[in-house]
Amino acid sequence: MKNHLNALLGWLMIGLVVVAVGSSLAPRAALAQEDAAADADEPAAEKAAPKKDAGKAAEGEGAPEGGEQNFLLWVAEVSGFIGVVLLLLSIYFVAVTARMFMELRPEVLTPLEALEESEKLMQSRDFTGLYKRLKGDNSYFCKVASAGIAELPNGIAEARDAMERVGEVETINLERKISMLAVLGTLGPMIGLLGTLKGMIGAFSQIAISGTQLKASAVAGNISEALVLTFEGVALSVPAIYFFALFRNRISSFTATAMLDADAFVRRLYTAMKSKPATTTSAPAPASAPPARA
Repeated sequence: MKNHLNALLGWLMIGLVVVAVGSSLAPRAALAQEDAAADADEPAAEKAAPKKDAGKAAEGEGAPEGGEQNFLLWVAEVSGFIGVVLLLLSIYFVAVTARMFMELRPEVLTPLEALEESEKLMQSRDFTGLYKRLKGDNSYFCKVASAGIAELPNGIAEARDAMERVGEVETINLERKISMLAVLGTLGPMIGLLGTLKGMIGAFSQIAISGTQLKASAVAGNISEALVLTFEGVALSVPAIYFFALFRNRISSFTATAMLDADAFVRRLYTAMKSKPATTTSAPAPASAPPARA
């Protein structure tokens, strides 16, 4: 239940980030509509420059109709190549997150089917078949248990050491799969910072080039690029860091549980293997009982 709540909290965080993107940038469309309406209410400016104002009025009339519909296109245009890189990294992040939710589950690390079959084979004393069954499975429990069974002839202590070594290797392999989430959590703000620098350089270059006639629209466009790219980088970083911590805790918890299950199973198997001579020596007892009574 706790794992499901953590997963729900993570996806809720992603949803909040998406909503924050829309809510923070949506007022720009409303401001564009207000500016278009203000341009339409200036008859004096239209009389002074009829041709230029006619073009502005045409642009102003089209802005309210397509401002909200073309908002995503505006974001894509402002983001540019750096935005494409962040989009690809976001797709990769979603793919890794979905895959790890499928792989990091108790029933995947310790399959119940393998446990039941192993218990049956142990009770039937088919130790060779038991080892082959565990060796042919790639789950965490089966790899650790098969390593311990291979060292059982040398003693239980050697078997436990082998299990710990294999368990550490498998844990490292699992952590390697989520390492890219930590990289995305660090790389996202850096890419956003690169976009921030690009936008600010463009804004100040427009101020330097324009001289006395400052083009406010060009400066505002470059500043918008800087802020949008910064926001996109942070929006990628926050859920990546959260899910990295979530999956790391899952790996620690689930591997520890699987290791305990494997250790208990190997101990029971060792006891069963040692009890085999006792069962064979006690078998002739009923045959020797009748002569004793005679």
